[in-house]
Amino acid sequence: MGWFMDGLDAEDYDRKYGDRELIDRILTYFRPEGGRMAFTTAMIVLNSIASMLLPVVAAWGLDRITADTFDVQTRWIWFGLILGTGVLGWVFNFFRAWFSARVVGNVVLQLRQDAFAAIMKRDLSFFDKNPSGKIVSRVTSDSDEFANVVTLSLGLVSQVLMIIIIIAILYMRNAVLATITLAIAPVVILIALGFRRIARETTRNSQRSTAQVNSSVQEAMNGIAIAKAFRQEGTLYQEFKPVLKQAYSVGLKQGLVFSGIFPVLFLFVGMGTVALVYLGGERVIDNTISAGDWFLFMQSIGIFWGPLTSIASFWSQFQQGLSASERVFSLIDTPAEVIQVAEDDPGKLRGEIEFRNVDFGYEGGTNVLHQFNLTIPAGQTMAIVGHTGAGKSTISKLITRFYEFQGGQLLIDGKDVRTFDLPAYRSQLGIVPQSPFLFSGTVADNIRYPRQDATDAEVDAAARLVAGGDWVDSLQDGLQTDVGEYGRSLSMGQRQLVALARILIQEPAIVILDEATASVDPLTEAQIQEGLDVVLKDRTSIVIAHRLSTIEHADRIIVLDRGEVVEEGTHQSLLAAGGRYCDVYNTYFRHQSPDYVPGEGFVEAVATAD
Repeated sequence: MGWFMDGLDAEDYDRKYGDRELIDRILTYFRPEGGRMAFTTAMIVLNSIASMLLPVVAAWGLDRITADTFDVQTRWIWFGLILGTGVLGWVFNFFRAWFSARVVGNVVLQLRQDAFAAIMKRDLSFFDKNPSGKIVSRVTSDSDEFANVVTLSLGLVSQVLMIIIIIAILYMRNAVLATITLAIAPVVILIALGFRRIARETTRNSQRSTAQVNSSVQEAMNGIAIAKAFRQEGTLYQEFKPVLKQAYSVGLKQGLVFSGIFPVLFLFVGMGTVALVYLGGERVIDNTISAGDWFLFMQSIGIFWGPLTSIASFWSQFQQGLSASERVFSLIDTPAEVIQVAEDDPGKLRGEIEFRNVDFGYEGGTNVLHQFNLTIPAGQTMAIVGHTGAGKSTISKLITRFYEFQGGQLLIDGKDVRTFDLPAYRSQLGIVPQSPFLFSGTVADNIRYPRQDATDAEVDAAARLVAGGDWVDSLQDGLQTDVGEYGRSLSMGQRQLVALARILIQEPAIVILDEATASVDPLTEAQIQEGLDVVLKDRTSIVIAHRLSTIEHADRIIVLDRGEVVEEGTHQSLLAAGGRYCDVYNTYFRHQSPDYVPGEGFVEAVATAD
């Protein structure tokens, strides 16, 4: 394939489907459109008949002219027949196009709905491994290409009917010329079928290239603020150029493949036409056939070659739609990694969490947790500290069922978490990440997100409970302030406060705070901490923090090191013990203490803490 195919490998979840399997799958999307398809087919039949009537009427008039019987009355009849067949053809074609468009729109709509629903069911690990831009490309660009399957299939019916009608008329007029016409048809079809394999591979690479472009553009847009901050817009551009160059090369090859088939086909079509012109002309001179019959043949041949080459090239063009279908169906058929063995209603959870001999490792990496054991009583606030890579966030991802553990058990209120109905279970989990995501809309819309039926009064009450509600009054339009794309109209601290109010609306049994105050200033941190006191009250809480203020008041602190609990206790007791927690404290937290003095030794810091 050459260097320009680098980076166009299949995704991990890609599958290869046979043509028959793909076609059977595609037909399932057609079945609900059976009524419209039947009407469309009827319009295709009538349009094909009307299209063929025109040269028949023209030949009838030509025979009258050569026979010198073309009087005024015949002339008006001839004109009326030509006009009538033309109008009927236009009417039939209009309804064919209208209902075809409805069928295509409905089928593609259903496909996109299925693809998007499948994406919503994918595990978080799926999005960690696959760029979002490539996923988006399958739902948008590839589903558009899927429409070609529908359009080509409907067009195929029209072309086949046209061929049948033309052949019938030709044989009724002159069997010899009709046989010559048909003789070249198998050659044309065999040439087109020879392009099938290369067309499939070429279109598949083209779609992967489009996905690569989409992914690069999306990544550039998401990182544009950083690029501008470091004046690296040129670097982004230079990184994007090879992606575009690759897309150009792949598109050029696709164009050459698809444009190459038609000149070859037309070469043989031209040879057939020359033979018919010569042989037919001789028979007109010899008075073997009439001028009208010869004119009808030449007009019919012109109509015949179009459908024939379309049918012959159909399979090569059809591969583009099949390749797109293959990519979309691969996305839909991707198996889940998080497996629930039952769908029991968890009921109202108390919030007790227990890890029993849990093993977990990320794909392609070493185990993060091995024979891990931990119990968190209901209502307890537990902080997790440790160096980067110790496994802090992994624990929260397993509790939320974003990842599947490979061994052991995770029990919630004494029941295996894998037996719960997943949406019902997650509805009782409240998560506040380090960088909370806000959807486009107002602040009120984002607070209401977990409970769409929450009233304006409930939203306002939840917002006022967080940090005393002063932050709401500082917003330009209060709770009706538009947050902008990704919440960029708000500061990081304001986004965190919105996320905390969102938790209060949800009223979860278990709250997970993943470094929720790591990126804010001390004043905002104090506001958030005030909000946390409300959010964490009477709830089981797991706090993953790099801020002293969010862990020193925890009921319990555990210290993780390479996936193992090496120490646990309260802030004071762990400092007094002088073990691993002291090492973590000195590394991450001691400078955050209000009593910290640069250069002061550890003993003084402990004494101050006591």
